[in-house]
Amino acid sequence: MAAKVSDHAGVQHAAVPSDREIDAAVRVLKLLADPTRLRIVWALLHGEHSVNDLAEHVGVRPTAVSQHLAKLRAADVVTVRREGNRLFYAARNEHVERLASEALLQADHAVAGARHHRERASTA
Repeated sequence: MAAKVSDHAGVQHAAVPSDREIDAAVRVLKLLADPTRLRIVWALLHGEHSVNDLAEHVGVRPTAVSQHLAKLRAADVVTVRREGNRLFYAARNEHVERLASEALLQADHAVAGARHHRERASTA
């Protein structure tokens, strides 16, 4: 991530992200824009799961889940752990967890009009 810089008052702000960081963030957001992949990541927020468990949770065939997991692994969004001949998947880290959770909380605002925190004042 871009280094933090301090202003004259010593307050830290994030530096402008590099082109590589922006490109990587866009790739992750595009991956999560798929309903099945977002459902998979949501399931993984609650602990690790096998492909068959995930298929049951998201309502698609295990082969489809495997294909989605391959894309999520390539983007470093999920990790895999082998136990015997079974593979268990988990969200990579708390950033993935927050990204998916925040997107779904924002969707809750849009769909259900949720009010689980104070709204910011409009600047427009």
